[in-house]
Amino acid sequence: MTPDRRPRLLVVDDNEVLVDNLSEILSAGGYAVRGAGTCKEGLELAREGFDVALVDLKLPDGDGTSLAPRLKELSPDGEVVLLTGFATLESAMAAVRAGACAYLVKPCATQELLVTVEQAMRQVRLHGEKRELSRRAQTAEKLAAVGTMTAGLSHEIRNPLNAAALQLTVLERRIQKLGRDAQPTLLEPLTLVRDEIRRLDHILEDFLQFARPREFQAKPLEVVGLAARVLDLLSVEAERRSVRLERDLIPCPPVAGDEERLRQVLVNLGLNALEAVDEGGRVSVSCLPEPADPATPGSGEHVLLRVDDDGPGVPAELRDRVFEPFFTTKARGSGLGLSIVHAIVAQHGGTMAVEESPLGGARFTLRLPARG
Repeated sequence: MTPDRRPRLLVVDDNEVLVDNLSEILSAGGYAVRGAGTCKEGLELAREGFDVALVDLKLPDGDGTSLAPRLKELSPDGEVVLLTGFATLESAMAAVRAGACAYLVKPCATQELLVTVEQAMRQVRLHGEKRELSRRAQTAEKLAAVGTMTAGLSHEIRNPLNAAALQLTVLERRIQKLGRDAQPTLLEPLTLVRDEIRRLDHILEDFLQFARPREFQAKPLEVVGLAARVLDLLSVEAERRSVRLERDLIPCPPVAGDEERLRQVLVNLGLNALEAVDEGGRVSVSCLPEPADPATPGSGEHVLLRVDDDGPGVPAELRDRVFEPFFTTKARGSGLGLSIVHAIVAQHGGTMAVEESPLGGARFTLRLPARG
């Protein structure tokens, strides 16, 4: 099921006929509209999120000037437009004090309604852009810190790790010269130490790759073939974990990309999904041309790659953070895996998103521009 990407409008007014009329006009204008007749109902719907709320000044269980700030608390980036039957200086001042961006006099002309709502939507988009700029600034600061650490990490950590791994190899050879009865008890802790050294080496590699991403030259790439090869590779791990690995690969136009780097993206997402599910769980990888949507500019010009699982999923409050550097919900790991994946996809001119999967767990979606 394709998610509804239309702007979300909330209409709170006890006049059912007016709510129906506004909903009809605004729905025809490309908005997803929900209606409520009381403050209580409006607050319940607002918890699901909204972009713009049209709120009557007089409601059966309260008034719009008191409701508006409570709605803004539930959706800080949303905007409120107050509705009134009488335009007075007092009502205008009340709208300003309530944090409303505008107010309309009922009944209002269709054009005036649409223009006011679109002006409110511009404010909503500005809020989103400011939040994204702030997020990027924080990410840039973290990247600068990683870059400063890179040279030191490469020398101060990798060299001792290599020396330790070498000594473990020497120790293993000496143990193998002992009697067979003594070998298992000595080799077991040695194997554990080697695994920990390998894990540290992988974490270091994540740091280095994230701090110094290599450039690439984009070439025409068949994504379906790439996904099939990655799935063949992951099938061994899926069988070992007793997880059902499904595929739904629909022929797609080629993309312009680097096969090795996009392979890294799919392997990372696939392994994350396999680790997230329990024994007997499901992981599904799909590839399809993006359906065209008249309400979404540029839709239909991309290829979608999706990785779904039936694991615990990603809580809604964490979905905006999973691609941040060093953020992780795992007990072990660098917190850079998904950041690297996100950086690679962005380097290809694509986007990534995480949402709830139809399987019940998480869905990671890659949206890559098709090669014209």
